[in-house]
Amino acid sequence: MITINSNRNIFYTVVRKKITEQDFEELKTALEKLIGEYPQVQWYYEMEDFDGWEVKTFFEDTQFSLSHRNDFEKIAMVGEKKWQEWMTKAMKPFTSAEVKYFSTEERDDARKWIEE
Repeated sequence: MITINSNRNIFYTVVRKKITEQDFEELKTALEKLIGEYPQVQWYYEMEDFDGWEVKTFFEDTQFSLSHRNDFEKIAMVGEKKWQEWMTKAMKPFTSAEVKYFSTEERDDARKWIEE
């Protein structure tokens, strides 16, 4: 399940459980619209009880991310599991954005950082 909101050039998502193909299509449509309106986007991405992606969606997400590698200024990844922190570090070479990981206890700090 995914929740999506935006405010100016800031894109907020909260994902729960597993990202489905339908979730990804909704995310992609909303994000491409925002990218079309602003030269640089800040992305707050919170993972709550997150289990990952459906297999097909994982590969589509990777392709989408690479095609938009220069469209993000900052990405705040908020999670609760060690593998999510590792995933955040692993994505850094694939984007020009400044990427930071925050624990769920630090979600307020993540929001402040992304809104600076």
